[in-house]
Amino acid sequence: MTTQLLSTSKPDLEHAAAIIRAGGLVGIPTETVYGLGANGLDPVAVRHIFEAKGRPQDNPLILHVSEAAELNRYCHDIPESAWILAQKFWPGPLTMVLPVRQDVVPAQTVAGHDTVAMRCPKTAATRELIRLSGVPIAAPSANLSGKPSTTTAQHVIHDLGGKIEAVIDGGPCQVGVESTIIDLTVTPPRLLRPGGVTLEELRGILGEVDVDPAVVAPVAPGMKPKAPGMKYKHYAPAASVIIVAGSRERAAAWIRRHFVQPNAVLCFEEELPLYRDLNPTVYGYEADVESLSHNLFAALRELDHPEIGTIFARCPEGGGLARAVQNRLKKSAGFHIVDADRAPQLIGVTGPTGAGKTTALRVLEALGGAVFDSDAVYHELLTTDNAMLDEIEQAFPGAVVDGVLDTRKLAPRVYGSPEAMKTLSGITHPHVIAELWKRIDASGAKFAVVDAIGLFESGLGKQCDRTVAIVADEDVRIRRLVARDHVTEAYARARIAAQKPAAWYADQADLVLENNGTEADFEAACRDAFSRLLSFQMHSGKDALA
Repeated sequence: MTTQLLSTSKPDLEHAAAIIRAGGLVGIPTETVYGLGANGLDPVAVRHIFEAKGRPQDNPLILHVSEAAELNRYCHDIPESAWILAQKFWPGPLTMVLPVRQDVVPAQTVAGHDTVAMRCPKTAATRELIRLSGVPIAAPSANLSGKPSTTTAQHVIHDLGGKIEAVIDGGPCQVGVESTIIDLTVTPPRLLRPGGVTLEELRGILGEVDVDPAVVAPVAPGMKPKAPGMKYKHYAPAASVIIVAGSRERAAAWIRRHFVQPNAVLCFEEELPLYRDLNPTVYGYEADVESLSHNLFAALRELDHPEIGTIFARCPEGGGLARAVQNRLKKSAGFHIVDADRAPQLIGVTGPTGAGKTTALRVLEALGGAVFDSDAVYHELLTTDNAMLDEIEQAFPGAVVDGVLDTRKLAPRVYGSPEAMKTLSGITHPHVIAELWKRIDASGAKFAVVDAIGLFESGLGKQCDRTVAIVADEDVRIRRLVARDHVTEAYARARIAAQKPAAWYADQADLVLENNGTEADFEAACRDAFSRLLSFQMHSGKDALA
């Protein structure tokens, strides 16, 4: 089937109306999103809507009419509140769930409900199409089920080209998110889906209006949806979507900690400088919610690529139209939301061998921190992270045998070659950091501590709220290594010479602690310094605690 692209001219609308009357499918423009229209009184045509979209059969459709006077044809026992809302908001982005559907409306259209959802769209060309068709048009969004909705004719062709007879090109949609749905069959009326008509506007006319739990949280298993968009995950690109809430700075810090290629960021225009090096996609201004609503689905479609693993999304707060944007983003994320302001804060501890990091880590753990050893995580991933091993094998053919890293083969090719070591580190560091953050997020600790000798080289130091360097004089470190590891002084000196000097760590860190005395003295110094450090609100910069 070839999908025709039609205009909003009278001849094209008459042609589209003929397709509707014959039981065909037409993509139609509305002020909210593009709809996939069919004769709402024809059960076979309605079935074709579900088939073209891959839509669950228990997800009811909305009937579109050209004027409020047509309501009596398709439902009865219409409450007075419906006529008041129609006078105020129709034509416009408001759908009303009404009692009780007339027999002329087939059960397939309403997914077996006795109620029926009705709307009169604002777009003049679509109302004229309904009038020319002589039937109400059933029309869910014109996208593949579960995918981001369509806001241009080109979006419709991308999803449904070859599956439907025609698309009417009415230009980009004005509102950009689906219509508000209000259930008038219950007392008090209930908001089932936020949209272009806000909850505040509805309450201004109806008084008390409840908000259905499905607006802000996943629907309970087994629930039969009363209106479109309630039960299933919707509006979702191929990638996983995570909403990152919280202040701009804390959210950006959290995203940077978790960002690995090929992830993506969906953010506000005002936040663009925080994400420039992460190839962000902007979908509007936080201060202009209409821009966010208008651009949301187009932005999600822009990011709908199989190579993108995760999309970190920023979501507006507040009521009004922002509630609709929140709802769509939460649905696309499957309600996966992270509050960056409540995420565990991270202290990075580093320093040269023999300086005494173990004592510092013990004190931090006693103060309530969850301690993570990056070197232990690295060695664990060498036996469990198949993706990392595949990357190592591609860079160093023959280093991985039967899914196991052969360090005897790899070591001679890496040690002594700065370029090879840089390549290996470029592979392993992102995997180790990603795994560390999984464990930190799951720890539930009030703060986390990561022990990493390569804290700054790996880039993990930039993701910490504070970095601490534990240093000691070279002679002190040599004595400790000889006593601790039972090695010769010459070996200890050679080992220390291969590492960066203590001054390098001190220059990089926020807090520097020298450990040239007894273990008891250093433990007391750590307890005092860390207690003061943790009493401050974590922020960027250095504290004068050294």
